Amino acid sequence: MPITDSAVESAVRLGTAALIGLAVGLEREWSGHSSGPSARFAGLRTFMLIGLLGGSAGLLAREGHELLAAAIIAATAAMSISAYVVAVRGDASDRDGTTEVAAILVGALGALAGAVSWSIAAGAGSLVVVALHEKKRLHSAVTRVHPEELSAALRFAVLALVVLPLLPEGPYLGWAEVRPRALWFIVLLFCAINFAGFLARRFASDGRGYVLTGLLGGVISSTVVTLGFARASRQNPQSAVPLAVGVIGACTVLVPRVLIISGVLNPDVAIHLLPFILPAGIIGAATVIAAWYFGRKWKHDEAAVPVPLVSSDDKNPLRLWMAIRLAIVFQLAIIAVTWVRTTWSIQGLYGTSVILGLTDVDALTVSMSVPSTAVASTIAARAIGVGILSNTVVKLAISTVAGSGKFRVVASAVLLIMIAAIGAALALT
Repeated sequence: MPITDSAVESAVRLGTAALIGLAVGLEREWSGHSSGPSARFAGLRTFMLIGLLGGSAGLLAREGHELLAAAIIAATAAMSISAYVVAVRGDASDRDGTTEVAAILVGALGALAGAVSWSIAAGAGSLVVVALHEKKRLHSAVTRVHPEELSAALRFAVLALVVLPLLPEGPYLGWAEVRPRALWFIVLLFCAINFAGFLARRFASDGRGYVLTGLLGGVISSTVVTLGFARASRQNPQSAVPLAVGVIGACTVLVPRVLIISGVLNPDVAIHLLPFILPAGIIGAATVIAAWYFGRKWKHDEAAVPVPLVSSDDKNPLRLWMAIRLAIVFQLAIIAVTWVRTTWSIQGLYGTSVILGLTDVDALTVSMSVPSTAVASTIAARAIGVGILSNTVVKLAISTVAGSGKFRVVASAVLLIMIAAIGAALALT
């Protein structure tokens, strides 16, 4: 009898279901939950059989035997629940039902593999095994979550899943072309970036020094970090070199930050922007990596100078109101770019980019990336590159004027090379 494609597919689905059960059962065996005085009801073989039951139920459902399939899944769930009841009655202090819930889930994933998609079921099964195996780390992570972080995550979920869909698309106000939903999306984007930076600072170890501080501070504002570190180098001259490397790190983080923002709003702009700013990013990253490796013996008193991380408001991870104010600035920048585009030539856009780059690279990136400004991707990318060039020149000036001797030499030398890289890319591309 020839083997049909349908038979091969059924075998793959059943095999996936069995492997899901086998993997979960192996983890339960390895972690000791299926042996000893407090052993649970299922081990390696039982979990594999539960997976096969689920896979068989899924195949039956595909053939139209839904009632039989439902009965098999219900019986598997009833067995697991009964096992949990027996375990709790035997030892009232042991109320952990992870193994029993895992058994029900294995049956459900087996049915998913048999009836719908074996690849999705396999992915979900892998996630289950990881969650079971990383029990201690997950519990440790929960203990490290602060109330403000949980509150911020819940608020972000409401802002993204409730508020965003309710906002109208627009545009409104005629020539201003205000688009509430697009603006709110930008607010959410910057809230997410702020939250990521907040979590990175929270979970980073305390002994990483000014270099790590500069990298994390650059998530929010590389210009503020540059000014703060330049002043700090005068108060703490022995830390001038690591402070300078921290500034280079903050300027380097600006590159992926801008690429992420433009990529989310307009991937074409991000693609055309790559050759303009990626060389400078590579130069900055190479400098930071080399300094991190060769500067492990730096001796400096990091506690002598407060770390200037843009804001000390650690109770506000999302910085929602700051993001809303930024959105207003972005809308004004979008209006300005639209007006310049319709009134003047492309050179006018580049002039506007220089001005926005001096003050706010984020506003420049957003205004050039949103589709509503109708700026060609190549021109928008070049304009952002011009703005980043002017912004880097400002940071060079800050480092030269406000920094101490060694800080000025190190920071200015690398910033000059980054400026040359951006300038050459703009001139040659």
